Amino acid sequence: AASTAPAPSPAPTATPTTSPAPAPAPGFGAYLHYSPRGITDMAAFSRWLGGREVTVGHTYLPGDVWQNIEGAPAWLADWAAWYKAEPGRTLVLNVPMLERTEARVPDAMVARELRRGAAGAYDGHFERLARRLVGLGVKDAVLVVGWEMNGTTYTHRCGPDPRAWRTYWARIARVMNGVEGAGFRFDFTPTRGRDATPWTECYPGDDVVDIVGMDSYDQPYGTDFDRQISEPYGLQAQVDFAAKHGKAISYPEWGLFKNGDNAEYMRRMIRWMDAHPPLYQTISDYCPHGVWQCRMNQRATAVYRQAFKAGGGLPAEDAGEKEQAPMRDCRPVRLGGWLEERLGGRLCVRFNW
Repeated sequence: AASTAPAPSPAPTATPTTSPAPAPAPGFGAYLHYSPRGITDMAAFSRWLGGREVTVGHTYLPGDVWQNIEGAPAWLADWAAWYKAEPGRTLVLNVPMLERTEARVPDAMVARELRRGAAGAYDGHFERLARRLVGLGVKDAVLVVGWEMNGTTYTHRCGPDPRAWRTYWARIARVMNGVEGAGFRFDFTPTRGRDATPWTECYPGDDVVDIVGMDSYDQPYGTDFDRQISEPYGLQAQVDFAAKHGKAISYPEWGLFKNGDNAEYMRRMIRWMDAHPPLYQTISDYCPHGVWQCRMNQRATAVYRQAFKAGGGLPAEDAGEKEQAPMRDCRPVRLGGWLEERLGGRLCVRFNW
């Protein structure tokens, strides 16, 4: 009888392997000016960095009267045109929650205004802003609403009534993204540290927040970078909080401030962002914070330029330079909006005791 040899087993099929897509590079930019001058200056800033592309434009709505918070300034169209000129750009817009944003309004009045906002009294202002932005073609702008709410500088501060603040902020987000065509991303951005109110008490909820930001300057006097990381409500707390809530992080404002031309702060802040990549970061580039428009920070400027210029980057290890001893005192002087506008920021007066 004939026998039949068993058929050979088919060769195993190789399982295709795919490498995970690399994470997108953080958005990179600088706040240079709120007006069209800031757009023009971005091109010069890019040239200063050897052609490094600036992908984030950052501007602020005036918070003096409701009409401006609604998006009345004509220069919003200039920023929209910049955003639409190249794919991959991001427009970051700081939005006040109340008019008279820097008018030193008493706490009792702030609390009353926050409650009115929470009850819907100001919905129409933010609906009009949303329609203006959608009409300009920036329906997915990053909106930094009520920034630095944990401090005392702004009328839109959280401390006088945190519950009303949270409700009002969430209401703004829902009203604006309820406009047809809108898909804004909302950035909750306190200052680093506890300040007047722990910023976690102001958090309006995961359903309305897309990004957990932080404005982080080199302050107060005598604070080294390790303290900026580890302090309550500091840099590490931001990263941990964002991870727990499944949110990206950002640094809409950062830079030098109370400790002078601190090259080590600049180096360590850049390394921090390398280790904890934000969705975007924009240095505040005017005196005393900045590096391009401010000539008083030459050592820190050299570090920044080396790190961010086209083809550049910090060395694998620090060059061994010890952390600069912080300045004893360098106090910003309020000169008034008109003069500060022309100087590009506040003057910083140094005291030697």
